[in-house]
Amino acid sequence: RARAVEVQSELREMVRAMLPGVERATGLSFRRPPVLELRSRDQIRSYVIAKFDAELPPEELLGYQAALKLFGLIPDTLDLRRTLVNVLSEQIAGYYDPDSNVFYVAADLDRYTARVTASHELVHALQDQHLSLDSIMRQRRQNDRRVAAQTILEGQATLAQIPVLMPEQRLDTLPADWFWRLREVMAAQHAQMKEFAGAPLWVREGLVFPYLAGADFVNWYARKHSGRHPLGAAMPRSTEQILHPDRYESNDEPTTLQIVAAGGGADSIGYEDGLGEFEIRLLLTTLTGVEARAAVLAAGWDGDRYAVLGPDMEALVWYSVWDGETEARRFAVGLERAWTRRAGGRAGRRASIERVTIDGMPGVRLVDAPVDWKGWNAIPDAR
Repeated sequence: RARAVEVQSELREMVRAMLPGVERATGLSFRRPPVLELRSRDQIRSYVIAKFDAELPPEELLGYQAALKLFGLIPDTLDLRRTLVNVLSEQIAGYYDPDSNVFYVAADLDRYTARVTASHELVHALQDQHLSLDSIMRQRRQNDRRVAAQTILEGQATLAQIPVLMPEQRLDTLPADWFWRLREVMAAQHAQMKEFAGAPLWVREGLVFPYLAGADFVNWYARKHSGRHPLGAAMPRSTEQILHPDRYESNDEPTTLQIVAAGGGADSIGYEDGLGEFEIRLLLTTLTGVEARAAVLAAGWDGDRYAVLGPDMEALVWYSVWDGETEARRFAVGLERAWTRRAGGRAGRRASIERVTIDGMPGVRLVDAPVDWKGWNAIPDAR
């Protein structure tokens, strides 16, 4: 116990000395210093479980997991809750808790890892004093917008910790996509982590994207808008804007789609949300195994919305709209090829991919459901 008290005291002194550097790196000021506490691995896992269950209560988890399986983003046999809890518990070295203004560090960290962790999580503590982190991350069924917001928060923390740890490093000398190039380095590191290495592509890339793509975007923003931050009203509203900063600069806002359940006794909507350009890339990469082609097919995205229907969450209806006819046609052809490859071995199911027009916008509709699904005669519409 005496050693634990000594370690905690050393870490608190390290954090206190780090605060001015974090303020300089972000251009923001602490209104109050965060409190640091040590946590065991079991305590960290308990925290991960509590946060997961709060953000995805059982009824939401059921629909979300069904959607991911219908898309083929995760295997039919995968337990989403167990997988994400195991991966996050393995990954987390420390975390900032917005509810208590406390910064927690794993008690078994060496000093170097603790310093790296502190430099990142202190930025989150600072962010929370200038905007509500919990309200941003608890947006219900606004997946792409939430991912975009998380990407900014993690990106700013990733970028800001560099001058804190290495004051001699000038951020304006880094190439535009320098962080995204680090994916191979991170992949090699993560390959040594059992839970992460065994997780589906959607899990692995979804965890890495906010840090690397976010840091590239925030670095770009700092060069274009000196002295300002992409926070609050300036936050990107889609992963398309993260992937293509020129779309952000030109105020290319995503189109919001609404799925309208058909009448005539058809199934009601059990769960709905959207993918966004980044997750469409992951979907097509998962289905085809060719990342570069997936990026081409997902380009030109303007909005999407899917619905899971049926008493057993067995039917998927997905609408997307595109910048133009060329982009919509390209995506429809690519999706049909990818989905046809996936359809093999899925006995008893039927899929339909069609070009549609939604309030004058070029769109694509995917329906995948059991052959005897009663909704085939009353497919939900979109507007």
